[in-house]
Amino acid sequence: MTLGTTGMDSATEAELRAAFLQANATQGGRWKLVPEAEADYVVVDMDSMYGPMSWLRLHAAGKQVIGLTSAPRTQTDFRLERPINANGVAAMLDQISGGGSVTAPAAEPVAQAVPSGMSPSPVPYDQLPEEVPQKPREDLSAPPPAPKLPDSVQAGSLKPTTIEPAPAPVAAAPAPAPVAAAAPPRERHLGDWLVPGELQGKLRYQLGNGPAVLIDADARQYHGPAALKPLAGYFDGAVKRDHFGSLDDATFAREATALGAAQPLARLQWYGGLLAGQGKLLPGFDPSAQYRLTKWPQTEREFPKHFRIATAMMKGPATLDDVAAASGCPLEDVIDFVNANLATGFAEVVSDEPEPVEPQKGGLFGRLRGK
Repeated sequence: MTLGTTGMDSATEAELRAAFLQANATQGGRWKLVPEAEADYVVVDMDSMYGPMSWLRLHAAGKQVIGLTSAPRTQTDFRLERPINANGVAAMLDQISGGGSVTAPAAEPVAQAVPSGMSPSPVPYDQLPEEVPQKPREDLSAPPPAPKLPDSVQAGSLKPTTIEPAPAPVAAAPAPAPVAAAAPPRERHLGDWLVPGELQGKLRYQLGNGPAVLIDADARQYHGPAALKPLAGYFDGAVKRDHFGSLDDATFAREATALGAAQPLARLQWYGGLLAGQGKLLPGFDPSAQYRLTKWPQTEREFPKHFRIATAMMKGPATLDDVAAASGCPLEDVIDFVNANLATGFAEVVSDEPEPVEPQKGGLFGRLRGK
């Protein structure tokens, strides 16, 4: 059986060759290392920049591809786990020789940042209005005119009297201005709870007779179905904190064993972002802006169009319409894919402002010395 390598630097290739020679000796020398074009199985470094492109080319040529990766899952036919060692290579060769099946569906790496639009914004409280200024008082400093005496009263028969001015009217207190009612808090969905820091401890989430999802929020992992689409209904409707049941360590370990290996919680967060917009961009993002992928995302087998969309976006910043045209996919699928990767930090908006160019120093001779 023949094995080749591609899509990796020389140091990685040398490390892999050394591990292969040691592993092949334990296999009775059944394998032969040959150039990529002659190999039945080809190892591709899926963590490198050009690894996914190499996989696409080999896959189209009908080659069996082995993905060298530190991710828990890969879209290649077989997986070789990092770090490279002879035991891992021997186990991989055993799997191929015995007709082992393709590894489990792909999982999203844990994202380090979550863009705005996924978690609910705080609700501002209205400020009370300023006090209404009082109406100015009338000027009552001048005394009122003396009352007119009857003609029968002789002038000078009465002593002049001083009439006190009437007390000033008291201005009524201003009526309190009506306070606008604060907007009700936005309903939270399952995707909102999957953002780092929202949940703590070991929890169970389940709807009716649907599959159970065990969440280890502190480790950012979950146990549940290998496929994502059976959980689509879990992202509909409002979800409250008390919908998550707390589990002790023993119960969690027992139930998790029956559900299979742990998967990154960011995979569910990615799926929540994929379903959130339903073909429309998440709030706060400009549909006419340019977007790019910051690194290659782990695509899911359930969504084969995503590989073409990711390939188009890795070529450089582009508008959503341009990505749809380059990938040959519907615009709604492109928008949902961008939403999912915005939610996990794998996509970002590209600013139109040019980056500052640092001026060259030292004149002509300085530039010549720099060369």
